[in-house]
Amino acid sequence: MRISQYICAVGDGWSPALPTLDTEAQLLLCFGSERLFTSENTQNHLKTAFPNAQIAGCTTAGEIFGTRVSNEQLVVTTVEFAHSHVQIQHVDIEPEQNSFNVGQKLAQKLAREQLKHVFVISDGLKINGTALVQGMSSKLGNEINITGGLAADGSRFKQTWVWHGDKHSSSIVVAVGLYGDKLQVSYGSFGGWDAFGPEREISRSQDNVLYELDGQPALWLYKKYLGQHAENLPSSALLFPLGISRPNSDELLVRTVLSVNEADGSMTFAGDIPQGAKVRLMKANPDRLIDGAQQAANLSKHEQSKLAICVSCVGRKMVMHQRVEEEIEIIKEVLGEDCQIAGFYSYGEICPHGEEHEVLLHNQTMTITTLHEDH
Repeated sequence: MRISQYICAVGDGWSPALPTLDTEAQLLLCFGSERLFTSENTQNHLKTAFPNAQIAGCTTAGEIFGTRVSNEQLVVTTVEFAHSHVQIQHVDIEPEQNSFNVGQKLAQKLAREQLKHVFVISDGLKINGTALVQGMSSKLGNEINITGGLAADGSRFKQTWVWHGDKHSSSIVVAVGLYGDKLQVSYGSFGGWDAFGPEREISRSQDNVLYELDGQPALWLYKKYLGQHAENLPSSALLFPLGISRPNSDELLVRTVLSVNEADGSMTFAGDIPQGAKVRLMKANPDRLIDGAQQAANLSKHEQSKLAICVSCVGRKMVMHQRVEEEIEIIKEVLGEDCQIAGFYSYGEICPHGEEHEVLLHNQTMTITTLHEDH
């Protein structure tokens, strides 16, 4: 298994230079700028350099390249497997189509023989991530694990883009199917956020839209806590995500805001907001988040790991500011020099959780998928 990485900035070209011809690379993961990825130059360069590779990727709230975090650049990670192979599929998100059905359709497109793992990349604003992974799991079963993330648009929350080969769209979900008996995949996800304030009840919600907490408009309550930062909604709500109590678990499932509706006081989240559940607001500081990244790395660690695909959250980046690279550095320290690191800052992270390995949409976590092949 061989990994190579390249980064492109507007006006600067590729660093390092793309190879003249690499016919062995099977997978290209491309995270970053929509403008750069869709340019004719970029498309031609990638096709010429890697003619046999399948491409998947998305826009981000920050790209991860080794231990660096960049913005509005394009990071390309190539994977050459010795014993494994890749199949990439996508489905369109049709207007009014529910996310559960999208997940089912996507899973059904993947060949099942020797399927080891699925890495999913979804639009970040038009999908209910909870329903998406439930739909996929309903077809794949418990024996196939799913990790991945939701595309991002910086802190703008206007439009996200996902790509598969030549296709780039703000209305698709892509599944990277990883196949082979010798392929080994590990994963880990951890947050580092702390609950504060009173426990409240979700008194009115539908799917991923929250209307009322304790009988009061949810948006009004958020504005009360945000104070002067309320004018920067929805991005400022990333500083105070919602922690939802789950049956038979001491851990809160964190949810972040994607959009707000001033007319009815509702807030749309990346995943389900179950009516009747108890919730608390969450907060964090950089040190706790860096500790959380270390926990995620420990969970995903394998001594032979060659590639770590990190999906972190835009909210973590906002909290850590100039310290954001520290969470990547601690991951590198845990996983070792032989493991290459790629990934992106997202609007949601996907990873199995708990003893049952239930695939969930997470928010505000560092989620890591590590790959290697047995010899």
